[in-house]
Amino acid sequence: MRRDDGTILSYVTNTNGSTRHITLIDPDKQAPEVASDRACVAVEAGSSMIFVGGSTDTPDEIVHSTCVAIQEGLELRAFAASQSPDGDENMWKVPVVLFPGGSHALSPAADAITFMMLMNSTDRRFLVGEQLRGAPYLDKFGVDALPTGYLVCHPGGKVGEVGSADLLMPSDAGLVKAYSLTAAMYGFSLLYLEAGSGADHPVNPELIASARTTEGLTIIVGGGIRTPKQAKLAADAGADWIVTGTLTEDATDLEDLANKISGICSILNN
Repeated sequence: MRRDDGTILSYVTNTNGSTRHITLIDPDKQAPEVASDRACVAVEAGSSMIFVGGSTDTPDEIVHSTCVAIQEGLELRAFAASQSPDGDENMWKVPVVLFPGGSHALSPAADAITFMMLMNSTDRRFLVGEQLRGAPYLDKFGVDALPTGYLVCHPGGKVGEVGSADLLMPSDAGLVKAYSLTAAMYGFSLLYLEAGSGADHPVNPELIASARTTEGLTIIVGGGIRTPKQAKLAADAGADWIVTGTLTEDATDLEDLANKISGICSILNN
């Protein structure tokens, strides 16, 4: 759902000094209707953006149907809020953003896409190949591109393996600084530090702090963040956005999901 107060990129980069939360939904892990319910619960609990993606081999039909269902769910709740004297219609106007595993996982129903270069990949495909394949479709769809440098940190998980990443180790603060400077010089607006889906520990805060020292970048951190304490450590180190995905998949029900996300969002807002 496009916001009325500017572009998606300005929404993402203008955090006003606060750290906000993103819920990542893997379209391969549930039916579109379930994804929509989870996204709406997440927004109500405090998430400020929805990412759709994650599985490397999820076909675009499933990605598209998931984006459509989430957009419809948000629009219905925005309409309901507009009809209530106590409702806040704007709280439901959060971007639905593609977080693709490749050029096969695109949808015109998304508001934007993290148009990423996996900067520490050893495979040309993830540096520019998938981007070349996807760009004409994104141009046709009119989906906003969010220029993103993407760095996979240890342990890396499936994305590190599939992306042929030369993993950044917890002690590689100097190398992360060099990557962040490179990202800024390329003109990227976002730098995403990723530990891998379901990682047993998040990105080392020292790596986040090192990236933070480069001006002009919005820092996104994901992978292995399951608790408010872990989210707070990343935020204190300089993350502008915190991404959780496995937390959503592991929730026992929608109430449990709401409690987990509200716990993280509450500590980020303090």
